[in-house]
Amino acid sequence: MRLFRHMYFQVWCAIVIGILLGYVDPPLAASMKPLGDAFIRIIRMLIAPIIFCTVVHGIVGMKDLKKVGRVALKALVYFEVVTTLALVVGLIVVNLWQPGAGMNVNPDTIDTSSIQTYTTQATRQSPSEFLMHIIPATIVGAFAEGDILQVLFVAVLFAFALALLGERGRPLVTLIDIVSQTLFRIVGMVMKVAPLGAFGAMAFTIGAYGMASLLPLGKLIAGFYATCLLFTFLILGPVARLAGFSIWRLIRYIREELLVVLGTSSSESVLPRIMTKLEEIGCEESIVGLVIPTGYSFNLDGTCLYLVTATVFLAQATNTHLSVAQQLGIVVVLLLTSKGAAGVAGAAFVVLASTLSTIGTIPVASIALILGIHRFMGEALAMTNLVGNSVATIVIARWEGALDEGRLQRLQSD
Repeated sequence: MRLFRHMYFQVWCAIVIGILLGYVDPPLAASMKPLGDAFIRIIRMLIAPIIFCTVVHGIVGMKDLKKVGRVALKALVYFEVVTTLALVVGLIVVNLWQPGAGMNVNPDTIDTSSIQTYTTQATRQSPSEFLMHIIPATIVGAFAEGDILQVLFVAVLFAFALALLGERGRPLVTLIDIVSQTLFRIVGMVMKVAPLGAFGAMAFTIGAYGMASLLPLGKLIAGFYATCLLFTFLILGPVARLAGFSIWRLIRYIREELLVVLGTSSSESVLPRIMTKLEEIGCEESIVGLVIPTGYSFNLDGTCLYLVTATVFLAQATNTHLSVAQQLGIVVVLLLTSKGAAGVAGAAFVVLASTLSTIGTIPVASIALILGIHRFMGEALAMTNLVGNSVATIVIARWEGALDEGRLQRLQSD
């Protein structure tokens, strides 16, 4: 009976039931979509205030304000190095695997009506425009839009100002801590219905797109999942080992969150929960508060793997020749376009359309080829993002001497 009380078992059962319903009764399964959407929307509703409270309380408690800039710089350097490695790994695997070779698709014969929603959202954004977007039009606007980077920007400014107030600001710090604890209690209540959300999202995915849609592009899906596993254990694994912990044990520790992400195809669905888990494993609150929100925009390893794999696959499928120089150019473009792609299901598809528009050599219409399987690839994408950001937080916490080694080893051995 104890097994039934564990959330990971409940979520796993919900995912299996969702798959079965999608196979047996696709129309009914597709109608379950509101269950998954409602769960994700409730979590997203809580993300902005949680990030604000966590960042403010963490920075004020840090006392050494120079440390904030140091942590942010180290995090950004780490993010750039690891996401570049992700793009390189994805590029190598897709060229060796050749999932699109021999498809001989004529772009002029593709029905683009199904992708117009995504292509209209895809806009080119220069580096300066991206940086300007971090600054919200109003403080309230940052919270209303729920933009993680904008909320983080406001929180850092607020925290510095509050820290400069000294003792006069202490009552407000206490209030923010109480609000933060209250919000995390709400998250705990919401996570009790995570199995229902995972069931609804998975049932919709199978019911709407069907198992049959996996067969024609099965080679691409299998190759992408293999790429995510290779990156996790060949790149993140050694990084974790150098930082003094096991990637296997970390995955086991966050298995509940990974299953929720598997069911919802969104890493944002567990953002508040993973922040709590990383603090429990020994990372200081200030490090978690800075690294996780920033990582959700700048350290999207799975998104990078998806973008480079899908881009080269579409080139192969449409017989668009890409030289080595052009493929390296794509890596550079993706280093820019992948930033800010939130962990919400579907965002990576919009970024893919934007990337193809920027490159100009691969027909944008070709993305219709993978529309039916994007959701299935999104599950591996989101889980890889979650593992990547968890590893990054622990590594940077240890780098800063802000990691309780005893607690880390104790929780990983449970």
